[in-house]
Amino acid sequence: MLPEPPLPQTLDEAHALVRVLWAELVAVRAELAGLQARVQDLEARLGQNSSNSSRPPSTDPPSTPKRPPAPPTGRRRGAQPGHPAHQRVLVPAAQVDVIVAYWPRQCRHCEAPLAPEQAPVVGEPVRRQVTELPTVRAQVTEHRLYHLRCPECGTTTGAVLPPDVPQGAFGPRLQATVAVLSGRYRLSRREVTDLCTDVLGAPLAVGSVDGLCQATAEALAAPVAELETAVQQAAAAHADETGWRQAGQRCWLWVVVTALATVFTIAPSRGRGVIQGLLGAAFAGYLITDRWSAYTWLAPTRRQVCWAHLKRDFQALVDAGGKARPIGEAGLALLERLFDAWYAGRDEPAPRPRLAAATAPLRDEFHALLEQGQRSGHYKAIGLCESLLKLEPALWTFLTVAGVEPTNNAAEQALRPAVLWRKGSFGTQSVGGNLFVTRLLSVAATCKQQQRSLLDYLTAVCAAAQRDQPIPSLLPATSLADAA
Repeated sequence: MLPEPPLPQTLDEAHALVRVLWAELVAVRAELAGLQARVQDLEARLGQNSSNSSRPPSTDPPSTPKRPPAPPTGRRRGAQPGHPAHQRVLVPAAQVDVIVAYWPRQCRHCEAPLAPEQAPVVGEPVRRQVTELPTVRAQVTEHRLYHLRCPECGTTTGAVLPPDVPQGAFGPRLQATVAVLSGRYRLSRREVTDLCTDVLGAPLAVGSVDGLCQATAEALAAPVAELETAVQQAAAAHADETGWRQAGQRCWLWVVVTALATVFTIAPSRGRGVIQGLLGAAFAGYLITDRWSAYTWLAPTRRQVCWAHLKRDFQALVDAGGKARPIGEAGLALLERLFDAWYAGRDEPAPRPRLAAATAPLRDEFHALLEQGQRSGHYKAIGLCESLLKLEPALWTFLTVAGVEPTNNAAEQALRPAVLWRKGSFGTQSVGGNLFVTRLLSVAATCKQQQRSLLDYLTAVCAAAQRDQPIPSLLPATSLADAA
């Protein structure tokens, strides 16, 4: 315990003691306010989950409140009356490999013998198709290069391989398959060797698998460069980033998604220089993102802020309680009304002008709510509302610009396979590994956008690379002509 101060003997000593105690009280109150703010911040962090932050649902603790169940509709489970049936469609007869015909041997009524040559055929046969996978075994072709000695001069001449024969030990389709297994289905190098041995009958060493992956990444340099040029010329682009590790060092995996192509890159920074490099200094389109500061290099009038992120932010205000709760509840209610209007009007022939007119009252209400949040007295509500007021033009771009969505779901969905890859492999170990990851992710996502077979495309790429031919592009011919 602190020793008790001596009692003042004079009026001047009393005044001096009061001044000291007043200074200590001011300091204690300031320290208390700082500690209270820190406790609030720590409690808010402790209460974070997938509904009020960017955390994935897999990290939710058991104490996370369950989402309220949807209200009952009164309908029974399963398909409803009038629902179109989803059945397996029979393969066309031209694509059937084997047809086995069965004929009845005797009449089911009088048991008289029946033969197709004598009895008339009634109607079409009942068709039942069984799909089976044949035993797969990789085909090994041995190329023998003989030497012959000239009977005239005695010179020995050796045969040479034709240009279409691969110089290495593996053909283009096997190389493409290895790249797909590793880059699309995220199998480890050892798992790829096991699958090739057990399923394909093509034993490979771990080093061979890695070599084929690196060769495929090298062959994809030109097509991916074309994709990078295409996203810089897009009218609208989604962008996002997530953590990555290279040899234990923190890096960032970035993605840009457009209507035509998707591009990934790994960078040691999360700063604006990376996204500026991806989109180019002359980018003239609209950018859909979250509110990360790296995207502020673009004017708010050329951006669209993700409303799905805002939903989590307003839910965080509700969970914070106190003066922040009314702001969060009002924000969630306005957001629900906004999305109802978006879903109802986005499929109309001319949705944007009508949507902008229909949501004008909502925009006024939202602006008033943000101003109210500035005066709420809760630090979290004040910070959110002030940041949104600065970005207010970026909240409503989707109402007037065709091709701009109100959420950044396209970029987040593109990142999901990469996140699963990161969790399974713990990142990469080299620059070459980074190139394989980013190029395979870019090509796989773009093929999916264009409804192209990834394996067929990679086979064509590997075949062209092995024969020193031009690598096929992933872009339509019209896009290439525009880029030129």
